[in-house]
Amino acid sequence: MSDIDKVAQLLAKSLQSRTAKEAEVGLKSLETQQGFPLTFLHIVASDKADISVRLAAALYFKNLVKRKWIVESGQYQLHTQDVQMIKQEIVDLMIQLPDHLQVQIGEAISLIAESEFPQLWPELLDLLVSKLNPDDMITNKGILKVAHSIFKRWRPLFRSDDLFREIKFVLDKFAQPFLDLLIRVDQLIDQTSQGPVEKLSLLFENMLLLIKVYYDLNCQDIPEFFEDHLKQGMTVIHKYLKYNNGLLEDSTEDEEIDPVTNVKISICELIQLYTTRYEEEFHDFIPSFIQTVWDLLNTITLQPKYDILASKGLRFLTAIASAPTYAPTINNEEALKQITEKIILQNVTLRESDEEMFEDDPIEYTRRDLEGSDSDTRRRAATEFLRALKENNEKVVTQVIMSYVNNYLQQFQADQSHWKAKDIAIYLFSAIASKGSMTNAGVTVTNILVDVVQFFTAYVAPDLVNKAAHPILKVDAIKYIFIFRNQLTKQQLNETFPLLSAHFEDNNYVVYTYTAITVEKILSLRDPSNHQQLLFNKNDIPSNISKGLLMNLFSLMFKKGDTPEKLAENEFLMKCVMRVLLTAEDSLQDATSDLLQQLLKVIQIISKNPSNPKFSHYTFESVCVIIKSNRTNVDNYFQIIKPTMLGILSQEIQEFIPYSFQILAFCLEIYPPGKPVPEEYSQLVKPLCSPAVWESRGNTPAIARLLSAIVKYVPSLFFSGEHLTPILGVFQKLISSKVNDHLGFELMETILLSIDIQYLEQYLKQIGIIIMSRLQNFRTEKFVKRFIVFLCWICCLPSSRDMENKNHLNSQFVINFIDNIQQGLFGQVLDNFIIPHIATFNNLQDKKILIVGLTNLLVENSSSLDNQKFINALKETLKLLVSDSIKNYMNIDENMELLMDLDNEDMTFGSSYNQLNIIQTRPSDPVRQISNMDLIQQYVKAKLEDMNRIDEAIAALQSYGDADITGALNRLGLA
Repeated sequence: MSDIDKVAQLLAKSLQSRTAKEAEVGLKSLETQQGFPLTFLHIVASDKADISVRLAAALYFKNLVKRKWIVESGQYQLHTQDVQMIKQEIVDLMIQLPDHLQVQIGEAISLIAESEFPQLWPELLDLLVSKLNPDDMITNKGILKVAHSIFKRWRPLFRSDDLFREIKFVLDKFAQPFLDLLIRVDQLIDQTSQGPVEKLSLLFENMLLLIKVYYDLNCQDIPEFFEDHLKQGMTVIHKYLKYNNGLLEDSTEDEEIDPVTNVKISICELIQLYTTRYEEEFHDFIPSFIQTVWDLLNTITLQPKYDILASKGLRFLTAIASAPTYAPTINNEEALKQITEKIILQNVTLRESDEEMFEDDPIEYTRRDLEGSDSDTRRRAATEFLRALKENNEKVVTQVIMSYVNNYLQQFQADQSHWKAKDIAIYLFSAIASKGSMTNAGVTVTNILVDVVQFFTAYVAPDLVNKAAHPILKVDAIKYIFIFRNQLTKQQLNETFPLLSAHFEDNNYVVYTYTAITVEKILSLRDPSNHQQLLFNKNDIPSNISKGLLMNLFSLMFKKGDTPEKLAENEFLMKCVMRVLLTAEDSLQDATSDLLQQLLKVIQIISKNPSNPKFSHYTFESVCVIIKSNRTNVDNYFQIIKPTMLGILSQEIQEFIPYSFQILAFCLEIYPPGKPVPEEYSQLVKPLCSPAVWESRGNTPAIARLLSAIVKYVPSLFFSGEHLTPILGVFQKLISSKVNDHLGFELMETILLSIDIQYLEQYLKQIGIIIMSRLQNFRTEKFVKRFIVFLCWICCLPSSRDMENKNHLNSQFVINFIDNIQQGLFGQVLDNFIIPHIATFNNLQDKKILIVGLTNLLVENSSSLDNQKFINALKETLKLLVSDSIKNYMNIDENMELLMDLDNEDMTFGSSYNQLNIIQTRPSDPVRQISNMDLIQQYVKAKLEDMNRIDEAIAALQSYGDADITGALNRLGLA
């Protein structure tokens, strides 16, 4: 059996749930073999292979590139010959693939280009340009897909010299062929306007990619080439914004977006970029584009297939309304009435398709409707357009819109079956009543020309208590509280709370989901008089109400949860559970065990098929809240959660393993001192130190935390080489990683504090060599700073009241630790790394550790340090002490984690690490008792006054004539 046949069989097995694990193990075992990655490419390219196997091969190859192309040290993890062969073959292969396979291989090329292009793969661009052909649109489509997959990486990046060098490298070779192809495709579309359809469709696929690449090449700045050829480019762009062709546009199709509409969507994005970023260069073209977009929005129908186009067109008009040059042309009363009637009302009115989604796909309806969602909805885009208009002429816009609001309210009052009229009225009022955009904290500023609270009392509140109200009006009422929660007083919110809670009894999915969203947001409000505190605490909500809320929420989840996917589909319910638990704290004593069991039951069900990262995350956060709020019973709770957490590990549920590690670590961190460590922790040490468990990047921070917790709680486990050598190996792995080196330092800090020095002594030189080797060979700014903090952290320890320093770590230990590698090396480190970097730190706690640590180091070793090095280090330390950035230093508030933003939008499965916010660790602070700037200055002054050579040092410092130094000495009373 050939390697290709063997891998194809394993891929086929991986598609079957009963053999998937076995296939995964088999594929992993082959990864180190030379030629293995190329085998996947050959399977993807094979017409003889089953299409599902080809797709599985494409996905595996993409993920293999993501995991193994380059490690942090800059070395390839794949065989060098494989790397070269892949780069030679992959572009030709992708061009020939069908679309769904092209997508995966295109992403792989983008991943490779991220680390290789242009420095290590400059020939890629020449290859792409050489393959562009004025008449071969199949090949061109593949080339443009590759180009877009590489160039689109520039869109979110911050401007830098390296980025602009890369863009210039591309433009020099690609800009002219790109423009030539744009013009050629335009000519061919003209020639093929009557068909055949297949050829015309292919040409529009090329045009769509050309416009996307046009955006890519202009996303950071307008290149000189495009400025010089602006008329040529924009003439083509404008033409296709107006273009229509019945061969490609099916008026009877409601959902599927046709090729012409897709092109128009991308054009709207491009002209919005030019309007907001390059208005001066684009100025002459803007009026014609305004008219075309206006005509477009007036002619497209309300079919869902045009939703994104309508949204993008409205976003372009929003940019126009925000531009001082053009705003006056559309900001008079007559123009505003036309805009409202022809654009705004058309796009905020609920359609039949919206009502169908409300009934048939309520979770998707909620996500699209939710303020802050990134969905391209007509309503949201129309609202942003209206707000932009209002910013420039608040009085006129308010008057015009309020006339429509009142008219719709009168229609509803005359005939309450016209519920859509009231829905539009509430929507329009909410849009003009809020100023600026909606933030995660709700609307913070409102339009003074309208009364938000009076409108709520008169028109919105009745629908909160009217059981016969249309479900969408109930949602409007709940959402109104969600939007304007900051404008309601605590008492008013308290009064609405029972009204909201009653909607958990409603059978309508969107109604109870929006209720959960709004309750969660109310409970996360900060106290306006003290932003360090939450507005509501356990004393505001009786435990029986909290308990009732939680029972209702679990009931709603399980009612729909006939499968793991259905149970986990509504993350808003679980997020509300988390927030209610967070507010209740320890007031639910008699119910916490039952609640914990409910959460564990949820985890056991969804672990069979994890499908919603946010739901999973909030479930684990909720477990953390219960444990943290009842930490005195952690030994009992550990016994309850142990089967589930260890089950996740034994069943290798990759998506949940990092969560399990974090919770196990936290339980040990708060475990009662002196109690025997649960046996399971001792048994975990060996597997946690094995290489296999570190393969998933998502595991790394969580394992490092768990190992640190074990070392700290039961250091005696590491008194022998059996466990000490492996954990030092873990330290070496972490410290060698550009991504995880900070975890290596954190682990070493725990090791040095916890394990008796007699057991570490023989390893200290090797530990130092490992750190210095990284510093010498592939250091980064991040590594250098963390290394300096590590050394200063040790120097701080004699001043700490919070940490047991049984190994007597101090500044002398730091000098010996470095000089033990090579005599006199510490002086070089001080001169070449520490002193030059002191002024570059941004983190306030790091700065405090630097000031205290360096003061200890200099004072305690003043007689042995080189005189010039000593003065230079002291000078930089004093300048840091009086810098503006640290003068308002205060310790991190103990309760700040309660106010953490728990809307983690970056939650993903697989290789990503999602930190549990409720139990996150704070940075280690060895001098926590030095809690503000006054105490820092007092500490430094006292230490310096005790120094033998203080007068000599002051004289040397004053000789610099530096105002900052003089100011520091005066402030310390030492001048």
